[in-house]
Amino acid sequence: MAQSINITELNLPQLEMLKNQLDQTAEDAKDFFKRKIDFLTKQMEKIQPALQEKHAMKQAVMEMMGQKIQQLTALGAAQATAKA
Repeated sequence: MAQSINITELNLPQLEMLKNQLDQTAEDAKDFFKRKIDFLTKQMEKIQPALQEKHAMKQAVMEMMGQKIQQLTALGAAQATAKA
């Protein structure tokens, strides 16, 4: 657990040391998130081709299903007129 400090009780060198620690912590956080962003960007670039291929396959399947539905609808209509 972090220690509670009353900054009014600190002298100038102690305040400067605390400021440097906070600055370093902020720099570490910036570095961490930059690495995280770079990692996620690379992962997205890796999966993008597979996702594009899957999207193209889905579109082809949807198109084929649409054609089959039209054929079945036309066949059903032709059979209905043949019976009448």
